[in-house]
Amino acid sequence: MSLEQKIMTELKAAMLSKDEAALRSLRAVKAAILLAKTSEGGGGELKEEDEIKLLQKLVKSRKDSLEIYQQQNRPDLAKKEEEEIAVIEKFLPKQLSPEEIKTALASIIAETGASSPADMGKVMGVATKQLAGKADGKTISALVKELLSK
Repeated sequence: MSLEQKIMTELKAAMLSKDEAALRSLRAVKAAILLAKTSEGGGGELKEEDEIKLLQKLVKSRKDSLEIYQQQNRPDLAKKEEEEIAVIEKFLPKQLSPEEIKTALASIIAETGASSPADMGKVMGVATKQLAGKADGKTISALVKELLSK
């Protein structure tokens, strides 16, 4: 079942249960999918990795907004963002824990022969491909810096 079909099924369930947070989130995902499909031209289907990237982008934008709302002491808006993040993350693959990411990065660092922070680009190139969809780019970057500066 494609992401779009899953979203439609969940959207119908959210409408029936009158779940406002889920409706808001699922409608945003549906709009993003339609936009991505039409911007490609030809109205083709999205590949699974494109769907994951799309969902990650939606979650990242909501996390950024959440951070801003928390800084500005707006708990009402922050709560909405948290609800939407929770709904969207249900459709993403399970995220790796920081320990699992460190283990994967250690093997990538050994594989690429990186030894100093100057080699960060080499490591990040491989790491972002291998950990795509399983870890946030910001987290990967921070852990790579930490591991290379030791």
